Amino acid sequence: QVQLVESGGGLVQTGGSLRLSCAASGSIESINNMGWFRQAPGRLREPVASITGGGITYLPGSVKGRFTVSRDNAKNTVYLQMNNLKPEDTAVYYCNADVRSSPRDRYFSYWGQGTQVTVSS
Repeated sequence: QVQLVESGGGLVQTGGSLRLSCAASGSIESINNMGWFRQAPGRLREPVASITGGGITYLPGSVKGRFTVSRDNAKNTVYLQMNNLKPEDTAVYYCNADVRSSPRDRYFSYWGQGTQVTVSS
């Protein structure tokens, strides 16, 4: 089985920074796309960052210029560096990864449990 575990969430003031980490473990042959989603109370889960196996990144306009996504393939880990945080960024942040487990020849999508990010004003 495959498990994703997020860490690095916490409470910061407006303008502060946090770095989230998500480590995948278990039966892993390879990992393709990885990314981050967030969900605030009363709102749907929304994507905030993604990175392909080749290192191509995407960030929506709401976070572009403030957030950076990266990965360390040797550690099966994806990171989200969040700078200049705003109260609107307050949410539970979830890690997502497409993982291939040998001997299967396709990828399956997995989700982490989530880590709370709270930005106070």
